[in-house]
Amino acid sequence: MDIASTFTKLVRYEQGTQICYGDLLESKAGTYRIARLEKTVAGTFRRVGQEDVTEKLLCPLDWTPIIQCVGLNYRKHATEANLTVPKYPVIFTKPSDALAGPFDEIKVHPDAQEKLDYEGELCVIIGQDAKDVSEADALKYVLGYSIGNDVSARHFQLPDVSGGQFCYAKSFDSFAPLGPAIWSSSVVADPQALSYKTKVNGEVVQETSTSDMIWSVRKIVQHLSRGTTLRKGTVIMTGTPSGVGFFRNKFLGHRDVVEVELEGLGSIMNRMQFK
Repeated sequence: MDIASTFTKLVRYEQGTQICYGDLLESKAGTYRIARLEKTVAGTFRRVGQEDVTEKLLCPLDWTPIIQCVGLNYRKHATEANLTVPKYPVIFTKPSDALAGPFDEIKVHPDAQEKLDYEGELCVIIGQDAKDVSEADALKYVLGYSIGNDVSARHFQLPDVSGGQFCYAKSFDSFAPLGPAIWSSSVVADPQALSYKTKVNGEVVQETSTSDMIWSVRKIVQHLSRGTTLRKGTVIMTGTPSGVGFFRNKFLGHRDVVEVELEGLGSIMNRMQFK
């Protein structure tokens, strides 16, 4: 059974005291009309013939085995960083606890507040275990697509602070808000023909088409599955375009709001909350 065939916009939401899955039918004035889905023992979804209305959407995933992230994957971003594109993608990871909801406040630890940055990204969610996948077959393993923000404590990326490593700087709790839905391939026929933008306090700071990617979604899945099992539920953050705060010398502060909008599909909006 094709899991993605049971939904077009998979969401997770609060309904009374329950946390439910559903297919988003309509979004209007801060409320969401949803066809409820039931998760089966096999890990698939089925419709239960019930519609709900809610005001609270959660992260569409309650957990992930790992968040795999691609660095330096947009040509214009490589240009602004004045970096040579390597032969293979730059890969780093985030843990499951980095996940956050599409409208959650991001509580930032005091040590991560210096040079806090945003990175709007297209995200890929793997729908079935994948290993040694060919580029031609790669999209068959994709459950769907979402939008995310690779929140980054740049202070911990600086070479004289921690050797220039990526993972620690990006792995704080809630540093990977995701959502508002997972859009199936029936909605996203070509992941290399999408447009999205990032706003900080309403100002557009990033704007791109995924056609500017150096490594396509197909190539990323093929690369990450080489001799390595990509487990079902893995999130892949596919890289950020030009316009990050580090190269604008303009970082996030207390109560700043970051919005990442995928054209025609939806957006996430998260406020930074310094502890």
